[in-house]
Amino acid sequence: MEQALIEKIKNKDQEAFRQLYESLSDYALRTAYAITGNDANASDAVQETFIRIYYHIGSYDISKPFKPWFYRILVNECNRLMKKTMKISFLSDYLENSPDFKTNDSYRFQEYEELYKALKKLSDIHRIPIVLKYLSGFTDEESAQILDINVNTLKSRVHKAKAKLKKTMESSLEGGINNG
Repeated sequence: MEQALIEKIKNKDQEAFRQLYESLSDYALRTAYAITGNDANASDAVQETFIRIYYHIGSYDISKPFKPWFYRILVNECNRLMKKTMKISFLSDYLENSPDFKTNDSYRFQEYEELYKALKKLSDIHRIPIVLKYLSGFTDEESAQILDINVNTLKSRVHKAKAKLKKTMESSLEGGINNG
């Protein structure tokens, strides 16, 4: 179905484009928010991504999966907006604002809050692969394609990011025990 929809969009079928927008926009917005940490930048990135898709769909190679191409454009837009506004991405309130997150378990929320505080300490080079893989659910191959890097490079970055997160979380836990 996706390929047929893309063919229609290539022929400037606005209804097909609307269908594509409706199927991807919420998920893209959550991903953009996880990268930028800012509602306005996330919305702008998603809007600009769809504009770019509409005008550049002719350059898309239909023999390749569409979503990695789409998300590469989205990640590039997020990075462009963050550079433009000179802001560092913050994820600390991602869970509170995410439609997928609903819990009254304060202990569990505190654990997630600590994880997101640790995530925001990572550089973009380590944070974005984690966001793509674990928050957006892309495979290693898809994430590497989105970031335009080798799969082994992606795996290395994820491994280093997880090690840094573990160290940060352990330090946070020790600090909480010593201070509590």
